[in-house]
Amino acid sequence: MNDAATLSVAVMSGKGGVGKSNIALNLGYALSQAGNPLLLMDCDLGLANLDVLLGIAPEGNLQQVIMDERAAADIIYPISEKGRGHFDILPAASGVPELAEMNGDMRDLLLRRLEPELQKYSVVLLDLGAGINGTVRSFAAMAAVRLLIMTPEPTSLTDSYSLIKVLNAQLGIRDFLVVVNDVETKEEETALFERLSLACERFLGFAPVLLGTVRHDPAMPRAVCRQQPLLKVEPEAPAAKDILRLAGELLKIRGVMAGRLKGNPVLTDLPNFY
Repeated sequence: MNDAATLSVAVMSGKGGVGKSNIALNLGYALSQAGNPLLLMDCDLGLANLDVLLGIAPEGNLQQVIMDERAAADIIYPISEKGRGHFDILPAASGVPELAEMNGDMRDLLLRRLEPELQKYSVVLLDLGAGINGTVRSFAAMAAVRLLIMTPEPTSLTDSYSLIKVLNAQLGIRDFLVVVNDVETKEEETALFERLSLACERFLGFAPVLLGTVRHDPAMPRAVCRQQPLLKVEPEAPAAKDILRLAGELLKIRGVMAGRLKGNPVLTDLPNFY
């Protein structure tokens, strides 16, 4: 493990279709290109899609680690270019319903098997499935930071609040960072986040923190069709610049972690320090 603490971030959403996995992928690319060894874990054990976004076909997956069929080191898939940042993927698999509701015991077992590998990275991003099932809750509890992706759609707002409410009620989690994705204007972003923040303050007694915004950008679906990170194929696109700013904010948080958690396990809850 490096002297600096490893930052673990659960990237999640209340509903599907908000661009969560795409943002996780591009954040991973941005952070790795800045010189941070990074592992991106596909934690959607029922409907994995990071391999599709990257156009790769890994031979192993996270389920095999859970079932003790393979070691984590054997299934980690390197995707960084030679001479560039160290960027690895820990893939999952689609269509495994028996693992869609991972309980606490299974979570703790997985953590013990992953911990030696996780300590090799400066940042670990966990791309969670959408919604509030048991696996989402388990992975959310593992991470030091929870990054909630939402869009201006009314259903995204209500489902984001529901996810925060459930994680708070069942796990006592009160610290959430929010990214508003696919917004047209600054006013749209402000109005949406204020509605979420006011609901949380009124009914839960705390408010999330707005980490930033990713603008609506036709370059994003073009990158998806090319099965490449946006920051790799169109780094000057508006959305790419927004994601770079988000990556910078996460590095600031990692700096705080390095001062507070030196020597502690990689995956652990943190107080609200941002």
